[in-house]
Amino acid sequence: MNGALQRPSVVVVGGGYAGIGVAAALDETADVTLVERRDTFVHNVGALRALVKPSWAPRIFLPYDHLLANGTVIHDMAVRADARGVELASGQRLSPDFLVLATGSTYPFPAKTDHPKAGDSVDRYRRTHAALERASRIMLVGAGAVGLELAGEIAAAWPDKHVVLVDIADHILPGPYDQRLRDEINRQLDELGVERVLGSGLIRPPDQPTGELVAFTVTTEAGTRIEADIWFRTHGIAPVTDYLADDLAMARTSHGYLEVTPQLQVRGFEHVYALGDIADIDINRAGVAARQAPVVAANITAQISGSEDRAAYAPGPPVILLPLGPAGGASQLPGQEDIATAELTAQIKGRDMMIDRYADLLHVEH
Repeated sequence: MNGALQRPSVVVVGGGYAGIGVAAALDETADVTLVERRDTFVHNVGALRALVKPSWAPRIFLPYDHLLANGTVIHDMAVRADARGVELASGQRLSPDFLVLATGSTYPFPAKTDHPKAGDSVDRYRRTHAALERASRIMLVGAGAVGLELAGEIAAAWPDKHVVLVDIADHILPGPYDQRLRDEINRQLDELGVERVLGSGLIRPPDQPTGELVAFTVTTEAGTRIEADIWFRTHGIAPVTDYLADDLAMARTSHGYLEVTPQLQVRGFEHVYALGDIADIDINRAGVAARQAPVVAANITAQISGSEDRAAYAPGPPVILLPLGPAGGASQLPGQEDIATAELTAQIKGRDMMIDRYADLLHVEH
């Protein structure tokens, strides 16, 4: 780009953690349009707490009304996007100077909700809470971070309920984490009475949908019988990139992620960026959106001003904050040799699930 653009247009597709970070950072620099089908921002970090504590449910839905002082939020869905622009479900076509793709990922309820209206999602959390409250035995399929956190939330809220985690892996929390973290989480799970059935998957899942109160019995491939009243799937992340077409569709990997440069540009496209759960850099890692959004904003700002300077995103070491209820859990943090204690984990995340941080970003009184 030769010289500086005057108030160029930026379309950010997706109003999750990555999208709001970029949109807010560029609001003073460009004409920003944020495209998001949901009527509110959803603070997914607090979703599992919303399930066990219904009064929390409305708190994780934060309006976009005050996110942008100058830009616009369009509540619509991208149905087709190429390097030249985005077509919305309403039929509107947006052709910006810069396109930022931040459509995130899907994940089974209750970690994420697929309702576009906050009221419908709150109703679902409350209905599922009522079913969970009546259950005595709960099965969670998936012993990764979400399954562990949900097990901790349930056990902390209802110490008398029996929770069983099932996973085909032979240990909890697959991934590049310190074994000392697993050891500490296992110790706390023992104290909470959470059973683990590991190293063998289910022959087949229960017949009834997740989150419904219906007694069932299932068997693992190793022959272990599990009886429960309700179950949840706590694995299965999938990037949302099915709306990409033509040249952008060709930039997807075989698993649906977008190939990006260290500057978070879609590979081969100078004015198209992708970040968060859809970018093929630091995939399936919590917290990357908060670190990637400033990189995208800085690089677009540089292009607007005509500067040749570019910021680069460097994947960091394994980091995880893993609460087990409001007061439990453990974490692996950068720059710390030891595993972070339950008290520090609660202080950083477990007590308030970081909700104030995002309420402040969206300028919502909370």
